Amino acid sequence: MSSDAKPALLPPHLIEGYTSFLSGRFSDEQMRYRRLAEKGQNPRIMLIGCCDSRVAPEVIFDASPGEIFVVRNVANLMPPYAPNDDLHGTSAALEYAVMGLRVEHIVVMGHAQCGGVRAFASNEADPYQRPLSPGDFIGKWITLMAPAAEKLGRPDEVSLDVYVEHLARLSIKQSLINLRTFPCVRILEERGKLKLHGAFFGVSDGRLLALDEPSGEFVEVAAEAHKAAFATPRF
Repeated sequence: MSSDAKPALLPPHLIEGYTSFLSGRFSDEQMRYRRLAEKGQNPRIMLIGCCDSRVAPEVIFDASPGEIFVVRNVANLMPPYAPNDDLHGTSAALEYAVMGLRVEHIVVMGHAQCGGVRAFASNEADPYQRPLSPGDFIGKWITLMAPAAEKLGRPDEVSLDVYVEHLARLSIKQSLINLRTFPCVRILEERGKLKLHGAFFGVSDGRLLALDEPSGEFVEVAAEAHKAAFATPRF
């Protein structure tokens, strides 16, 4: 690049994607975007997901603009209610979704091969080889998994891969517990105006599981559609 050339304002790949968006989805849904701009958003679902680039909720659920209010963080964690002077991004998003938008459903969605869960699990397996220092942001954030890990026990009798998958699912349950420590969530759920859900997405196979809270088990969603998707191999 010559000294006179201007640096790219955005990565070229993003500009290419935006151009495709304009000629495709935006063109098809231009009136929807206009209505959303004029009337505001009114999503019925809030989804708390992981910021992992492989698990975009809008893609997985084929959602149109304005349908899902999404907050993403490392390892899709929900902290407990803690009204103090710290900064609480995820809690602020929850408060807005519940009190401002009046969502009717909150979904905590984890996924397979989660790097945040693996980082915590690796530390549990070998506390003398910490993958992250306890003083950095991620190291402190993923301690939210500690209650789930205590219920699961140490990863001594199973492989780390198996332990990570178990911890990821148990952590979803812990986030639901933490959600219910928020008075606004607890009250609205008791009144039947808000429902909480847990979900788990398989990155490699696209399999979606949903938590059946009474049994504590994750069960497959749309199993027949998932099977049909693999019936005809694509090359």
